[in-house]
Amino acid sequence: MAVSELYTKYARVWIPDPEEVWKSAELLKDYKQGDKVIQLRLEEGKELEYCLDPKTKELPPLRNPDILVGENDLTALSYLHEPAVLHNLKVRFIDSKLIYTYCGIVLVAINPYEQLPIYGEDIINAYSGQNMGDMDPHIFAVAEEAYKQMARDERNQSIIVSGESGAGKTVSAKYAMRYFATVSGSASEANVEEKVLASNPIMESIGNAKTTRNDNSSRFGKYIEIGFDKRYRIIGANMRTYLLEKSRVVFQAEEERNYHIFYQLCASAALPEFKTLRLGNANYFHYTKQGGSPVIDGIDDAKEMVHTRQACTLLGINDSYQMGIFRILAGILHLGNVGFTSRDADSCTIPHKHEPLTIFCDLMGVEYQEMCHWLCHRKLATAAETYIKPISKLQAINARDALCKHIYAKLFNWIVDHVNKALHSAIKQHSFIGVLDIYGFETFEINSFEQFCINYANEKLQQQFNMHVFKLEQEEYMKEQIPWTLIDFYDNQPCINLIEAKLGILDLLDEECKMPKGSDDSWAQKLYNTHLKKCALFEKPRMSNKAFIIQHFADKVEYQCEGFLEKNKDTVYEEQIKVLKSSKFKMLSELFQDEEKALSPTSATPSGRTLLSRTAVKPAKAKPGQASKEHKKTVGHQFRNSLHLLMETLNATTPHYVRCIKPNDFKFPFTFDEKRAVQQLRACGVLETIRISAAGFPSRWTYQEFFSRYRVLMKQKDVLSDRKQTCKNLLEKLILNKDKYQFGKTKIFFRAGQVAYLEKIRADKLRVACIRIQKTIRGWLMRKKYLRMRKAAIAIQRYVRGYQARCYAKFLRRTRAAIIIQKFQRMYVVRKRYHLMRAATIVLQSLLRGYIARNKYQRMLREHKAIIIQKHVRGWLARVCYHRSLKAIVYLQCCYRRMMAKRELKKLKIEARSVERYKKLNIGMENKIMQLQRKVDEQNKDYKSLLEKLTNLETTYNTETEKLRNDVERLRMSEEEAKNATNRVNTLQEEITKLRKELHQTQSEKKTIEEWADKYKQETEQLVSELKEQNTLLKKEKEELNRRIHDQAKEMTETMEKKLVEETKQLELDLNDERLRYQNLLNEFSRLEERYEDLKDEVNLMVSIPKPGHKRTDSTHSSNESEYTFSSEITETEDLPLRMEEPSEKKAPLDMSLFLKLQKRVTELEQEKQSLQDELDRKEEQALRTKTREEEEERPPMRGAELEYESLKRQELESENKKLKNELNELQKALLEKSSPEVTAPGAPAYRVLLDQLTSVSEELEVRKEEVLILRSQLVSQKEAIQPKNTMTDSTILLEDVQKMKDKGEIAQAYIGLKETNRLLESQLQSQKKSHDNELEALRGEIQSLKEENNRQQQLLAQNLQLPPEARIEASLQHEITRLTNENLFYEELYADDPMKYQSYRISLYKRMIDLMEQLEKQDKTVRKLKKQLKVFAKKIGELEVGQMENISPGQIIDEPIRPVNIPRKEKDFQGMLEYKKDDEPKLVKNLILDLKPRGVAVNLIPGLPAYILFMCVRHADYLNDDQKVRSLLTSTINGIKKVLKKRGDDFETVSFWLSNTCRFLHCLKQYSGEEGFMKHNTPRQNEHCLTNFDLAEYRQVLSDLAIQIYQQLVRVLENILQPMIVSGMLEHETIQGVSGVKPPGLRKRTSSIADEGTYTLDSIIRQLNTFHYVMCQHGMDPELIKQVVKQTFYITGAVTLNNLLLRKDMCSWSKGMQIRYNVSQLEEWLRDKNLMNSGAKETLEPLIQAAQLLQVKKKTDEDAEAICSMCNALTTAQIVKVLNLYTPVNEFEERVSISFIRTIQMRLRDRKDSPQLLMDAKHIFPVTFPFNPSSLALETIQIPASLGLAFISRV
Repeated sequence: MAVSELYTKYARVWIPDPEEVWKSAELLKDYKQGDKVIQLRLEEGKELEYCLDPKTKELPPLRNPDILVGENDLTALSYLHEPAVLHNLKVRFIDSKLIYTYCGIVLVAINPYEQLPIYGEDIINAYSGQNMGDMDPHIFAVAEEAYKQMARDERNQSIIVSGESGAGKTVSAKYAMRYFATVSGSASEANVEEKVLASNPIMESIGNAKTTRNDNSSRFGKYIEIGFDKRYRIIGANMRTYLLEKSRVVFQAEEERNYHIFYQLCASAALPEFKTLRLGNANYFHYTKQGGSPVIDGIDDAKEMVHTRQACTLLGINDSYQMGIFRILAGILHLGNVGFTSRDADSCTIPHKHEPLTIFCDLMGVEYQEMCHWLCHRKLATAAETYIKPISKLQAINARDALCKHIYAKLFNWIVDHVNKALHSAIKQHSFIGVLDIYGFETFEINSFEQFCINYANEKLQQQFNMHVFKLEQEEYMKEQIPWTLIDFYDNQPCINLIEAKLGILDLLDEECKMPKGSDDSWAQKLYNTHLKKCALFEKPRMSNKAFIIQHFADKVEYQCEGFLEKNKDTVYEEQIKVLKSSKFKMLSELFQDEEKALSPTSATPSGRTLLSRTAVKPAKAKPGQASKEHKKTVGHQFRNSLHLLMETLNATTPHYVRCIKPNDFKFPFTFDEKRAVQQLRACGVLETIRISAAGFPSRWTYQEFFSRYRVLMKQKDVLSDRKQTCKNLLEKLILNKDKYQFGKTKIFFRAGQVAYLEKIRADKLRVACIRIQKTIRGWLMRKKYLRMRKAAIAIQRYVRGYQARCYAKFLRRTRAAIIIQKFQRMYVVRKRYHLMRAATIVLQSLLRGYIARNKYQRMLREHKAIIIQKHVRGWLARVCYHRSLKAIVYLQCCYRRMMAKRELKKLKIEARSVERYKKLNIGMENKIMQLQRKVDEQNKDYKSLLEKLTNLETTYNTETEKLRNDVERLRMSEEEAKNATNRVNTLQEEITKLRKELHQTQSEKKTIEEWADKYKQETEQLVSELKEQNTLLKKEKEELNRRIHDQAKEMTETMEKKLVEETKQLELDLNDERLRYQNLLNEFSRLEERYEDLKDEVNLMVSIPKPGHKRTDSTHSSNESEYTFSSEITETEDLPLRMEEPSEKKAPLDMSLFLKLQKRVTELEQEKQSLQDELDRKEEQALRTKTREEEEERPPMRGAELEYESLKRQELESENKKLKNELNELQKALLEKSSPEVTAPGAPAYRVLLDQLTSVSEELEVRKEEVLILRSQLVSQKEAIQPKNTMTDSTILLEDVQKMKDKGEIAQAYIGLKETNRLLESQLQSQKKSHDNELEALRGEIQSLKEENNRQQQLLAQNLQLPPEARIEASLQHEITRLTNENLFYEELYADDPMKYQSYRISLYKRMIDLMEQLEKQDKTVRKLKKQLKVFAKKIGELEVGQMENISPGQIIDEPIRPVNIPRKEKDFQGMLEYKKDDEPKLVKNLILDLKPRGVAVNLIPGLPAYILFMCVRHADYLNDDQKVRSLLTSTINGIKKVLKKRGDDFETVSFWLSNTCRFLHCLKQYSGEEGFMKHNTPRQNEHCLTNFDLAEYRQVLSDLAIQIYQQLVRVLENILQPMIVSGMLEHETIQGVSGVKPPGLRKRTSSIADEGTYTLDSIIRQLNTFHYVMCQHGMDPELIKQVVKQTFYITGAVTLNNLLLRKDMCSWSKGMQIRYNVSQLEEWLRDKNLMNSGAKETLEPLIQAAQLLQVKKKTDEDAEAICSMCNALTTAQIVKVLNLYTPVNEFEERVSISFIRTIQMRLRDRKDSPQLLMDAKHIFPVTFPFNPSSLALETIQIPASLGLAFISRV
């Protein structure tokens, strides 16, 4: 297909742009042959017409498909041209933050100007061992490729790092060397790799400086050869340097600095050791202040000085030499401050005693006057004479600067030599890898001699690079058997000839330097005459006669001739050098020891300041006789020679290329300047590589990859079994021009653009398929929509019709209802009218009848009232008489009281006038108010009483009215009575009026009282309401406070719970960290132990050749015996005799010394803790004893001391007596049970021996009984003797006093006193006798109770002896508990009133318990001894029985009866122990451990059989109480396991087998240790098998550590087996075929994702996991341990997969995420099948699962960002951002992740606190635990198969 056919509508092209170099545009219509203009639309929407070149008719370059943008390898691009390369680099650098890109064999590195986390040790480990194309581009991949090719091809390698200043060459070279140092290690203990890395800070300090382009620019070139031995470990290094920029020492441009070392010295001037250098601030010295930028941001020169000095020390430059270096550097600074004063135009002087020169001379050790003289003068030599000539000020300054440059160059050379000496190795170098860090192509506005040399070197390197690329292409074509056609590539040999050939530029320059009056102008004329118009690459500028132009491979460069000669000659005055040679400073003279005359007498004087000057530091080695001649060689000649040497070295090695690109000139991070990038790409040869690749067949596919990618373009009938033929048939149909592709052996080669054409056809086919799928789906959706609408319409019709029918039914119902309503309405109106008329009639009747009734009632009422009036009149007459008399009396009283009141009134008026009265009134106001309140209450009561009276009056009135009526009837009969009655009526009427008045007054008072009560009630109610409101408010406040308290309590509870959970988690993490740290230390210890063993073997081999099978066995045996001697000695009991170590133990290696020291330290700490606790208890006991002693001081001393001692002694003897009885009974019973009838027959030897033992024990028992009786009698006698002793002593004292009295009076007085004393003593004696009798009676009672107790205990003992052993122990414990309980209750009641006595009793009881425990231990020891003796007797009995059987004749045997019942007794009596002889121990270890085949044991025998056998042997040694045998067996076992694992440590079955058996052995030691915590699950029979003599806790710790080491070794074996499978099976292999498309590969081929025969798949991983699980289960490994192994395996799988995913851009796609999730689901299914879901293995895959989900989720909106942040909680921020940056679409239908979305993710995750580390630690091993897992297997049932070869072991 013609290329022009690809220029169709919507095709995208690149057009040139002055700003962006290249711009992307889209064709608006198809291009036709002959069109002169192309219609384009730019990306911003602007349309334009692009005019084609009328001569070339060259079309604009096509743009690659989007899926190819961002490729790791530029050669994978379909269109290989400059805009494609530039755009690909920009997308990777800006969008994906990837700084490395392959371009064929070249690694392009763009300086990010930012620290990136991609150089850690985890990244190094990830790239180690990987193929170069299998991982993303990286400097480590290049270093790994070089290291691998060196080891594989045994050919030296070179890594050529080039680029302009600031591009990152030095950093790239540094990381390459770091990779070699980390991966290879060193062959010796001298840490050569550290020295190689330590050379970097030294060389950077003396050879790097700040420039306008770079803060740490290398101002010299260097080639470092890193040497390796035969095992490819670093043994040394060597450094060669090129073109040091000496002129920087004396001059720096604006914003630049001198070399770093000067500023480091100035920053450290305050140090004491630098005081003698008399340094100061950098702004003080002329040589450090010219650039005006003495400080670099973020760099501390003082700290850098410390690093430099540390590096010097590491490389063997001692402190004296370091101070010498600093003296010379300080001298250079001071010499730069030397000033000159002009005398005239041709001479100058230095001021007298000039301080800078004085300091310089002092530091350099030279004469001041001599140095001062030769700085201002020079010596000229002619043929006849020599004379001294003064020089001008300018010449003096130039001479001073030249001297400083020369000194610095010599010092630089000296340091390089010493660094090389330090890096040199005595071991023979087998191969090396060279790292060349050299300047790139340079072009500036003014280019001089330095740029000429640099570009000359780059021309040579570019030629070598072109030839190498050409060679690789040719090899690839020949390998694939493709016809090789010569490719036209740029050959820069003409340019090199122009520079270095005869009469070339350098040759003419050297010739001009030899001329006496040679100048730059004359040299330029020679160049014009020689090369102008004769060489096409040489041109002359139009406007200049002092410049020339050379056409280099990268660009045209114009060089200014000024300064070429002077820089080439590099002039230094001989006299100044001689002054320095005569220095007293030894180091300075060393620098110039080989110095010869720098100039000939006729050499020119330098004029002007040299801007830039470099010299070769290490030129080619010269012959001894040509020293002076070589010294006179020019800089150009020296540089040419050193460059030829470098090219010879590079041509002898396999080169690897790293091209460093500077993205911008402003050092902005991740900012890409297209113009600057294109310049450097052209200059460094990247585009030339692209051009060479594009000239041939740049795109290459394997047949399988091509088939997988373009299977969509084939029909089913086209697919053949032969993939190669299938691909050929397809290509013949698709590409008619056969020149566009070639078929190789394994690959298809395509011309440039053909892959894009195929991709276009594929995309069109997929687009058509997508349209068809869309059409079908849309039709299906529309049909579905139509059916849904039809169904909805039918439903609507149904509902409408139903609605109409319901409306008609409703109308009918309403019509019928209206008729019914009318009927009832009419009925209601008629009924209402009837009821109205009826009601009116009834009302009239009722009114009439009421009127009649009322009239009748009025008449009856009048009659009734007349009667009442009569009654009241008669009563009134009686009362009138009474009231008259009463009124008179009251009147008299009133008169009298009025008189008394008037008197009182006068007194009150007088009092009222005084002030005190008012005070009293005021004081009494409150009382009056209260009185008024009471009065109101009383008035209320009076009112009530008045009401009652009124009612009574009414009743009386009614009764009297009745009487009056009767009286009126009688009065009618008499007139007189009538008159009287009339008068009475009048009076009654008056009284009635009075009563009415009183009633009215009472009613008014009642009303006022009611009003006051209402007012009071309202006030009270208001007050109550206010109180209620306050109460409600208080209740609300209370509820609010309660709620707050509840919330706070809840919150505090939640907080505490959270804190508790967090602290628990933290403690668990700390525990795991501590456990991991311990296990890592253990791992390191085992590694050192293995290394020690290897070294010991090597030493043994070197010292002497041992006899076959003799010395090695002895050394091994001695180490086996001595390795664990210390830990076994700790466990020795007190009754065992001490044993001396054997001589072999003294010479044993200290294999376990570190571990045993740690154990010893732990034991000492525990002992110290126990001693402190004992001391504390002792102090408490002393305090209690002090208290009891103070209380008992009042008592007699005999009761307090001797009685207590005797009672304790008696109790001790009684308890011992009981124990002896128990032992006697047990021995008798054991003898009866275990002995056969023949043995126990009377007269048998064993019977006699046992009888002797029993008699001795009985005698001892009788002796103890007698001791008990004696003690009891002594106790009674001592109690009785207490009182008489006291009385006797008192009487003797009195007799002595009597004898002394000689006077009678005194005797009489004494007699009287004696009588009184006797009386007193008699009374005391009587009282003491009574108390003594009471105490004696109490003691007798106590003795009686003890006798009863003793009898009872004997009865219990007799009963217990009849019980079986298990029940006997339980019964005795029960009796003892009952006894102690009763005793405690008794003493509590006894001492209830005196707590101090009770406390002293408790103390004595505690002492008794301690004594009893000690006696119990002694008795246990005695029992052990007796058991051992019993065993010995049993053996003797067996031997005697055998002897008797031998003596019996055959006839006797026939006559004796046979006892078949006794045959199976041996099996029943088997105790689960194995006996072997001490000499058979090596044989046991050899057969059971060293020579054992795990597979046979695992298949045929019970799991853990070796562990059971070893434990049963340990049990027997413990049973014999043989500590030496236990120690030796355990030590031999451990060492044997270690030997097996060392020998077959890479075999999974062996490691798994011994891990299982070690754990089982450890569990057996725990299960049968006798500790309660481990005996819970034991059967009674298993408890009988517990160890009795030795505590093997420390050996359990040793075995646990051994198990940890075996587990770690098992994990390493697992990792080594799975490592090659993981990436291929989890990432590369397509488990779901056809999901992920294969993208076009580049030159760096990746591993194919298609499953070949040798490719690992997911099924391979699962099969391997099944194998692991089956083997572990077969070996009987603990289930918990299997879970931990599976968890570790899954962690390794997930970590390796995720790490590779993070380092492989081609794996970060949507389809790959689906593959990963499917693979993880298969692993989860495997876990379910094996019931291991609760092992924690699934959780270890969570980061990988989340990474796969991240590849598949939407990545556009803020909601997607939020979902990603919440979903990816197991991934770090760096990992999430890395995956998003690496996400690459495989098909055109996928979209890339935008930069804004990634920034959104970063903003949301900025507060997340996680590790900045990018990769997971795949080497991390989880801390292992060994949960106790007791075995239910009975030891006595274990059978030893004959196949193990253990016939020398016997069952016991």
